[in-house]
This record gives sequence, structure tokens and C-alpha cells, in this order.
Amino acid sequence: MVDHLDGFIDIHNHILPGIDDGAKNVKESIAIIKAFGEFGVTDFVCTPHIMHNYYENTKKTISKAFKELEEELADTELSIAINYAAEHMIDDNFEHLFEKNEALQLGEQHILVEMSYLQPSINFDSSIGKILDKQVFPVLAHPERYGYLHNDFSKYIEYKNRGIKFQLNMLSILGYYGKGIQKCAQTLLNENMFDYISSDAHNLRHVSSLKEGKVSSKLIQQIKPLLLNTIQDFKKI
Repeated sequence: MVDHLDGFIDIHNHILPGIDDGAKNVKESIAIIKAFGEFGVTDFVCTPHIMHNYYENTKKTISKAFKELEEELADTELSIAINYAAEHMIDDNFEHLFEKNEALQLGEQHILVEMSYLQPSINFDSSIGKILDKQVFPVLAHPERYGYLHNDFSKYIEYKNRGIKFQLNMLSILGYYGKGIQKCAQTLLNENMFDYISSDAHNLRHVSSLKEGKVSSKLIQQIKPLLLNTIQDFKKI
């Protein structure tokens, strides 16, 4: 896969240091960024988790980690473009944050959201409604990874019809999370359901798996429009 990422912007990753389950410190953040740079990815929107009672991040904590990384990068010879947003869990605190304009969007038009892998968010429909009411596009992170949706494809269609955009994890299509998730990702790809693609990288192991991943020419052709869409919609952030 790595031969096809030159010029790509990664809009979903966990490379900010020490604030979620991603990079533990700045040294690790820079190691991950250097590993990405080996195959042409030098443009990132950092998206740490905001998850009530688990990762209690705010604009203040995220901007602090971002500035720490930015300052360390300035002392290197790396040519990197970074910005930040967040991956918002749709939980009991999300609507409160969003209504108070405390959510961290992907630019002015998009917001990255997720659900638990165990069960759908009780307030998912109402939260999506509030996002859409503000003329913002919800981008659902890795829809292929929610196992409870695998046997109900109509839910994916319902989400798309409401205006939710889908973001594919590169590792999903490579089989990193298992064959069931890979199969779902391929089905959604075949049905042209995805809008964007990103790494969701948390560590060097994830980047190594991307580097080692093998893809067919057919899969490359399926992924290419997602790479271009992601660049087009988010390069300006």
C-alpha cells in the first residue's frame, strides 16, 4: 500500500504525545512521523480521542500536546505539515460539547466521530441530527469495525442516506483487525460507501503493518478515489 500514499494527508491518527492510547511521548510521536515519511506521508491532522470518563481531552489538553510536538519538530529537519482536531466518541457527553462549540472539528465542515465497538451509541441518531442541523458533515470513523453492524447492511445505507460520511481504516482492508472486518471493509468498498481513507495509526507497529501490506491492482483502483477525496477535502485545513 505504501507505494500509493505519496502526497496523502492522514486525517485520523493518534500521534500526539501522551494524551490517549496513541504515542506515549514526543520521541515516539516523531518516530511514527519519520516512519510515515519513509513512504511519502508528511501531512497530518492529529485526532486524539475525546471520550467521557476515559480520555477527558479538551481543546486545551490537545493544543498543549500539539504545541509540544510542533516545537520538537521545529528542531528537526523534517518537512511536516500538522494540525489537530479530535476523534469524538458519541457518548453521553458529546451533545453537550457540540452544543457549546467545544468539539474539535476537521475544519469548518466536518467532524470525526466514532461509536463503541461493543454496542451502538444510544444517542447516535440525535447526535448526528444535531451535527447535520449545523450544516456540518459527520465523518464516521472505521464503520467496518463495528461488528454489530456486519449483519445489518441496511444500517450502513441508512447512515449514508442521512448524510454521514464514511472513513476507511487502511489497516482494516489489509486484514490487520481480522478477516471479518476485512470482509466488511471490502463489501463497503465494493458498494462505493466510503468517502475517505486514513491510517488510524497509534504506534510504530501500525505503521510497519501499513508498510508491509500487500494490495492487488484492483484494490488500488478502489482506494485511489478515497485518497484523492481525502486530499481534496482536507489539504486546506
